Amino acid sequence: MQIVETSNEGLKRAYTITITAKAISARIEGEVTKIAPQVRMPGFRPGKVPANLVKKMHGPQLHQDALNTSIREAMDKLVADNKLRPAMQPAVSLGDGYEEGKDAELTVALEILPEIKSPSLEGLKLDKLVVPVSDAEVTESIAKIAAGSKSYTDAKKGKKAEDGDQLIIDFVGKLDGVEFEGGKAEDAALVIGSGQFIPGFEEQLTGVKAGDEKIITVTFPKDYQAANLKGKDATFDVTVKAVKVPGEAKLDDDFAKTLGLDSLEVLQGLLRGQLEQETAGLTRTQMKRQLLDKLAADHDFDVPPSMVEAEFEQIWNQLLQETKGEEDPEAALKEIEAEKEDYRAIAVRRVRLGLLLSEIGQANGVEVTQQEMNMLVQQAVQQYRQEDRQRFVEYIQNEPLAAAQLRAPLYEDKVVDFLFDKAEVTEKTVTKEELQAAIEAEEGAAAAAPAKKPAAKKAPAKKAEAKAEAAPAEEAKPAAKKAAAPKQEAAPKAEKAEAAPAKKAAAKK
Repeated sequence: MQIVETSNEGLKRAYTITITAKAISARIEGEVTKIAPQVRMPGFRPGKVPANLVKKMHGPQLHQDALNTSIREAMDKLVADNKLRPAMQPAVSLGDGYEEGKDAELTVALEILPEIKSPSLEGLKLDKLVVPVSDAEVTESIAKIAAGSKSYTDAKKGKKAEDGDQLIIDFVGKLDGVEFEGGKAEDAALVIGSGQFIPGFEEQLTGVKAGDEKIITVTFPKDYQAANLKGKDATFDVTVKAVKVPGEAKLDDDFAKTLGLDSLEVLQGLLRGQLEQETAGLTRTQMKRQLLDKLAADHDFDVPPSMVEAEFEQIWNQLLQETKGEEDPEAALKEIEAEKEDYRAIAVRRVRLGLLLSEIGQANGVEVTQQEMNMLVQQAVQQYRQEDRQRFVEYIQNEPLAAAQLRAPLYEDKVVDFLFDKAEVTEKTVTKEELQAAIEAEEGAAAAAPAKKPAAKKAPAKKAEAKAEAAPAEEAKPAAKKAAAPKQEAAPKAEKAEAAPAKKAAAKK
């Protein structure tokens, strides 16, 4: 076997590999010797079939297997002898003129991971913005729960409906005077001001009394889910059967017991914990983005173009998908098209940070344990149908790249936590608004930095995640060929509610 380097430019490498016909033939002969005792052929005793007949029977398959094995061994030797760390799967091609009995001439093109010097962690300083949870916020959260579980009682006779009141109504919807399917309901409950029905419906019922009959006119939204109603003017014949007023919920132990808790104090503790968890998540996001900005500012090295392209495609496809949900998809598409190079710069930043975090993790012994990996697999497998779950587990076990992709986000979080522990952290008390503003400021700085220009106008779709986060770090290793994962189970259809026909017509999408 002969290996010759033909190109060495930046992170790109190219080689030619010659596998001699003699070596391939020797491998075939060895395989024939191995399988001959198991070959059965009429006229010969078991194990006594001549080697030349075995080759005649299984020649093409034996040759293909020998060639494939020789190529795999050649690639392993290439990587080992040249101490290469492929960034992505190498491109290997066999010369068009190859045929059995000739030397196999391979051309190999690949990109390697850059050599990254593990950074010094001395002097790393971070601000930790902490938002304390006040008693007033806890009380407000309890009040929201109470508002969501309001009870209503009949209003005094003759009371006019106002915001917050509940109406019990019958209605019939019509297009050009003709009743349409799904536009009729009886004893439908509607809270004035809730925004439950299409625009204009509730507003026209403000001031009605029990026993009133009223014809109201509305226009269905242009994006309404029922195609036959989109943008159409319709009338509804409404009969008001009752006006009800909300009862005042008393925030005490009895209220907590209606939620299955022992006391108001227990409810307060649970809600305080939830609020603290929410703000802690924001604090971590702010610290992580601050950390990544510092790392990005201090490190600049070439990254493999193929990795950048893969990352860019992921960002771009997400943005394209999100533009479809905008009010004006064409305008949204033009906006992101104008910023395409900014997004490519973001992809470079993400790949660079991912490789840097990987280097820091490896240099400091950060790893994902087998127990943690098993937990990740068990969490991921829940997304699949029962009959596909074992196939997914086998896919993860047999495909190194798939396993790396599953492990990568947790690995990155562990590296980030390691860096948090090493940093000198200054804790500062701020408001939630100040914390959000800090996150947005770091987000904007992350977007502007790669291109060395002011941050571009934000796309309607959420650009934040692409801007600030690193591509998930993973222990740098040769990429494996990606196999198709089992198909993900679709979300089950919602149960049809009893009032569905009415809500088809009157309720918002």
